[in-house]
Amino acid sequence: MRKISFIALLVVAMFALTAQAQTEGKTAPKKVYNEQINPLEQIDQALVQARAEGKFVICQVGGNWCPWCLRFADFITSDSTINAVVEQNFVYIHANYHPRKAGEVGQALMKRLNNAGRFGFPVFVVLDEEGNIIHIQDSSLLEEGQGYNKEKVLRFFQNWTPKAVRE
Repeated sequence: MRKISFIALLVVAMFALTAQAQTEGKTAPKKVYNEQINPLEQIDQALVQARAEGKFVICQVGGNWCPWCLRFADFITSDSTINAVVEQNFVYIHANYHPRKAGEVGQALMKRLNNAGRFGFPVFVVLDEEGNIIHIQDSSLLEEGQGYNKEKVLRFFQNWTPKAVRE
């Protein structure tokens, strides 16, 4: 009986060490979606700011439940070139949405954003300063491996700046 208990304990310890080794050095991406605020109101506030600053709004729709959403947020803030383009041209918001827990607010959000969730998550909706949808970007087209392709992401942002759209 002691022999079986020792073997069981040894197996559990080996499993724990393996799990720890796999996650060592990796940190979970920072959660960026505020689940307590109404995303419709968040968009309205972003539009006020965009009008005042001569920018467009980008709604990154998704949630803290979505690993790809968090990866993208981390990716664009970690890259100084992409981050500069975003900060100079957009009011960037993380509009919280969970397809299985949408409720009335989530349904209204999808209606307002032309059912952008049909592309999966995250999905990026570019709004002009009046709140008109000028582009919906499927994020899968920006992916590469387990992350995102810098050139594709940069091209997406550069092609939808106020200056690029108006020229």
